[in-house]
Amino acid sequence: MAWFRKDGTDRGAAASDTDVHPLQQQVDATVSSSGLRPEPGAPPPGTPETNVGLERALADRQALIQMCLYALDRARSGGVVERLEEGLAAIGVEALRPDGQRFDPARHEAGGAIPTEDPALEGIVAETEVTGFADHDRLLRAPIVTVYAKKTS
Repeated sequence: MAWFRKDGTDRGAAASDTDVHPLQQQVDATVSSSGLRPEPGAPPPGTPETNVGLERALADRQALIQMCLYALDRARSGGVVERLEEGLAAIGVEALRPDGQRFDPARHEAGGAIPTEDPALEGIVAETEVTGFADHDRLLRAPIVTVYAKKTS
């Protein structure tokens, strides 16, 4: 999911203060299609008061995501890890384990290399050492991977 400018045009993954978070688009669409009316006395959507509330909610969401990633790094139980990853996935944060994919320095961090004589394996991720995470399409943490590299004689 990409960020969008307030005028509706796509801006890719980079965000600025004139961009609208994808969650805001979902909220706006839900409110407009549901026929829900704001509570009496509540500021109308798009006003500075509403935007402050949205910014606070998004900041709280980011803090909770970071806390979950911190807990994942320290969890010793496979069940706890699985449950945290499921919860994150439910809100659009996906775990990145690029085993078998071509190494992409823009999305992966090389942590080591395994020598190979097979040219088809060169540049392929052999294993993920540390799981990465992306919030929708925005990279939060690159996975640290071991990559197959050409064997030197």
